[in-house]
Amino acid sequence: MIGYVTLGTKDLARGAKFYDAIAAEMGVGRMMEMERFIAWGKPGGGAGIGLTYPFDGQPASVGNGVMVALAARDRAQVDRLHALALSLGGKDEGAPGDRGGGFYAAYFRDLDGNKLNAFVMG
Repeated sequence: MIGYVTLGTKDLARGAKFYDAIAAEMGVGRMMEMERFIAWGKPGGGAGIGLTYPFDGQPASVGNGVMVALAARDRAQVDRLHALALSLGGKDEGAPGDRGGGFYAAYFRDLDGNKLNAFVMG
């Protein structure tokens, strides 16, 4: 149902390095790039993610309760994505682990404080 998600940034070039590495681990790359916006994903694939300067010109902010979930291939990729995010300067929001019901996930924040998780079911 979701076509794509965008997150606000204060520094597009800095944030792009973070998402370039996360996207590469997930097997995708940049699919659209403009002066104020970059999107990662695969045309015709699952939902992509975009990083943008807010259109209204106001400072980017983090939504309380907002999170982007990244569907990983397996538990090992969840672990790698979490470690990669932290190595790139992201902040830990919950180490990889079983959250119950076959839901394995790890939580982290990007360089602007946007919350993400990597997860796999089963």
